[in-house]
Amino acid sequence: MIKFILNNELIETDVTSGTAMLDFIRKNQQLKGAKLVCKEGECGACSAMVGQLVNGKMVYQSMTSCIMPLINANCKHIVTIEGFNMDKLSPVQQAMVDTYGSQCGYCTPGFVVSMSGYLLSNTELTKEGIIESIDGNICRCTGYKSIERAADNILKKAKRDFKIVSISALAKKGYIPEYFTTIPKRLNAIKIPKTKNSKGVTLGGGSDLYVQKPWEMYEENVVAVYDNPAMNKITVKNGVFEFGAALTMGDMYRSSEFNKAIPNDGQMFKLLSSTQIRNMSTIGGNLVNASPIGDFTCILLGLGASIVLNKNGKRRTVALKEFYKGYKKMDLKKDEILEKVKFKIPTKSTTFHFEKVSQRKYLDIATVNFSSTITLGKSNKMTDIHLAVGGVGPIPMYLHKTVKFLKNKTMSAETLDDAIVVLNKEITPISDTRGSAEYKRLVARQLFLAQFLNLDANIYDVKKLVGAW
Repeated sequence: MIKFILNNELIETDVTSGTAMLDFIRKNQQLKGAKLVCKEGECGACSAMVGQLVNGKMVYQSMTSCIMPLINANCKHIVTIEGFNMDKLSPVQQAMVDTYGSQCGYCTPGFVVSMSGYLLSNTELTKEGIIESIDGNICRCTGYKSIERAADNILKKAKRDFKIVSISALAKKGYIPEYFTTIPKRLNAIKIPKTKNSKGVTLGGGSDLYVQKPWEMYEENVVAVYDNPAMNKITVKNGVFEFGAALTMGDMYRSSEFNKAIPNDGQMFKLLSSTQIRNMSTIGGNLVNASPIGDFTCILLGLGASIVLNKNGKRRTVALKEFYKGYKKMDLKKDEILEKVKFKIPTKSTTFHFEKVSQRKYLDIATVNFSSTITLGKSNKMTDIHLAVGGVGPIPMYLHKTVKFLKNKTMSAETLDDAIVVLNKEITPISDTRGSAEYKRLVARQLFLAQFLNLDANIYDVKKLVGAW
């Protein structure tokens, strides 16, 4: 039995747990506001808000319902566009009308849900924040400027209306329906019967499986690890960062511990996917999906990470660089699940760097991605180094031979030129829709050099280097 609140209604259903949330919303509940368009989580027309109680408070996140497993709605509040409707237009809906932010209308519900969710999710409101909230919503009609003006209008009105943004304040001012204030108590009252020896596909966020094989997943009984408390924690101890494999990219993006361990301005995460996808994609799922171009896989390989595998309480630790054995083949035994991931936090003498090249800068699969951690000792000697690259072989590649060649050598243009020869022998790109093998070799070389130029921009004569390319 799956139990959750859909808008203002308690849902209790025995529908197959692998059913896509959008199908359940549209077919079983006859709510047609969330639109079926891409069925791959790319366009945001099906966006829904997913709220859950965290330490007694409601936390809402936007997700694409077309690739959201129904089981992951358990004990949550799912809000579609219908759930924001009232006797009159909300300020968010009115702003879209006033700025002509809707033309064909297919994308409009998703934009309204995402921007309304931004108000629900943040106490401090910024122009950058509300624009980021709709980074996974695509419009093919307006050119976006009218929608940006709507976002600006919403922001200005909200700042006039609220000193502190809260669910009760939003309801009082008519931004959301009054029933939102009753949701915490109603979620607390939901009791899910415990089941023993559940069998089925072990699933995290499902954001890739529901694209790869949707029809098979709809018929599957799913064993969800998405909300497993034991697999959602972050611990930092003795210079080691450890986290549960069910942690999402969105969780990591918002994690103060991760941002302290790996300082970045958020740009790295913005290259990975949209807000909606980050909020539902588990990092463990990214790893066991074993895609040769998995972005977070590349990041963790570049950090020299290890993983903890669990089979009925029996655990073993495997270096991530030894985990991938062939295309979609892993050192993963039957009934084992990936439980935890850990890596050493870079010290002051160690630098982490990640870059990605794709046909579009945002919301696209990598053509080639590259990450590294490089520790420099005296006289620029590379005392420790990890290098990883994606898109140039059948597996996410840890560059064993290139790392071995560079370790304990002095970082110099001559050393890097010699390392490129080793790199070119180690990688095996193929031509496909993302680029030719020759192009991928060129990109891999450039991204390799970028790791070191990030440390020392003067290591090469840039004019000479550009000329050589």
